[in-house]
Amino acid sequence: MSADEALLRALLAELAGAPDGISLPRLCKRLGVRMSVLMRMLAYLGEDRIAGVAGAGLVRTFEDGPRTLAVLTDAGRRLVREPPP
Repeated sequence: MSADEALLRALLAELAGAPDGISLPRLCKRLGVRMSVLMRMLAYLGEDRIAGVAGAGLVRTFEDGPRTLAVLTDAGRRLVREPPP
C-alpha cells in the first residue's frame, strides 16, 4: 500500500467516525498532514469539477459558523461500508 493510499484510507476512516462532520484543522492534526495536503485530497475526493474533470464525489465540505467541516457523502459512506475488492 502506498503512502497516498494509506492516507486516503485514514481520511475516510476519520470521516466515517464523524457522521456530522469534522473540522479541517482537527483532520490535519489527526492525520498528521498540513492543511495544503488535506485541501488537495478533499478537492480530489469532492464533488466539484477541477479542470473539467469531475471529483470522486466521496466527500463534501461545508461552513458551520466560522468552521469548515468535512463529511462523507452517501457515495463515500457506501464505499467505506463496502470497499472494492
